[in-house]
Amino acid sequence: MRAIRPPFTTRRGRGARRGSSSAVAVASIAVALALTATACGPDETNSADKPSGSSGEASDGKITIPADLQDRLKEHGIDLDTWRDGEWKNWDKDKWLREARDYVNPIIEDLWDPDRMRDAEEPDRPVEEEDISGDAGVTDPTPESVEAAAVNAPYDGDAPEAGKLFFDGPEGSMVCSATVVKDPANPGKSNMVWTAGHCVHAGKSGGWYRNIAFVPSYNNSALPIGELETASKEEIAPHGIWWGEWAQTSEEWIAEGAPTGGLGAPFDFAVIHVTPEKGGDGTSLEETVGAALPVEFNAPATPEIDSMTATGYPAAPPFDGQKLYRCEDKPGRLSINAQDPTMHRIGCTMTGGSSGGGWIANGADGGPALVSNTSIGPVTAGWLAGPRLGDEAKGIYEAVSEKYAGQ
Repeated sequence: MRAIRPPFTTRRGRGARRGSSSAVAVASIAVALALTATACGPDETNSADKPSGSSGEASDGKITIPADLQDRLKEHGIDLDTWRDGEWKNWDKDKWLREARDYVNPIIEDLWDPDRMRDAEEPDRPVEEEDISGDAGVTDPTPESVEAAAVNAPYDGDAPEAGKLFFDGPEGSMVCSATVVKDPANPGKSNMVWTAGHCVHAGKSGGWYRNIAFVPSYNNSALPIGELETASKEEIAPHGIWWGEWAQTSEEWIAEGAPTGGLGAPFDFAVIHVTPEKGGDGTSLEETVGAALPVEFNAPATPEIDSMTATGYPAAPPFDGQKLYRCEDKPGRLSINAQDPTMHRIGCTMTGGSSGGGWIANGADGGPALVSNTSIGPVTAGWLAGPRLGDEAKGIYEAVSEKYAGQ
């Protein structure tokens, strides 16, 4: 979650509530926004850990990699042997792939071992503040804070579509949350995951993150952190580790997304197509976890929606990133600037690490559907905001689906 620090005080009440509910409802009032790339970032001492296993080799010792990915790697001068041995840690701007067409993410088998997954959840260094233009569009009063509730374990029984997203950036290993969504081109056999744009791409100042991998039902039994230190990989990742073989985010996020402020937030969404780390027998992610949500791109106007539920793995204090939480609230509206779509906003105490987690509401058929994802929220927690999914989001979703149609 990219964090926001409002320039007004808090007072005690139902959770932490902003002091003046009209403070963000007046046009042209400046709002101080501060964010981290994921607000759930690097453990500096562990970010350079090397993979503990075979690093993407087949049983015969030969590298196995799809032909199209081989071609893309060669096009960008990437040798898989040097990449798996640590070249991926080279974040030189000349080698940090940036454009939408340049996404590459070779599997490094066993890179995300239990220790590395757990360590990736350390909160980032304190965020910096930056004033940006705030309420040029329609913004409703700041919502009452809603206390995040723990999801019942096992997670694959209560929220089987939810999971954690792991990836590496220049400052180390980082985490977000993500959701399994349906694939129109492969009904019942989806390998598609929805998350935030800032969980896959650094935005205006950088390029694609690396070693992007999704773990559905991470820590499925809700073990405390002390027990996770001795937990097996199967306990931490009961349905395996799924690597992002392709990802797309909005051109707006790539062009405008910033490491501080709210720039690009209304377009802060991404779709990832995943594949199992160990190969597998052709069983899809949806079949493996037993669930996938439809995505609603024509949801009613925010005031007409009675309730939205956000789910994620908050990692910044008072949370530790090891357990799944959710918040349910009636949404309001938040405008970053008048030129961009107005965002959804709900009361919620989840912190960094919940970024990218799905927001669920009733879809057109009356069943649950994904309607947004966590993008920004206050440093001190209290509310979250997510993009309204329109034509740009639909175009990305359909493009990823069509790319793997029939596969």
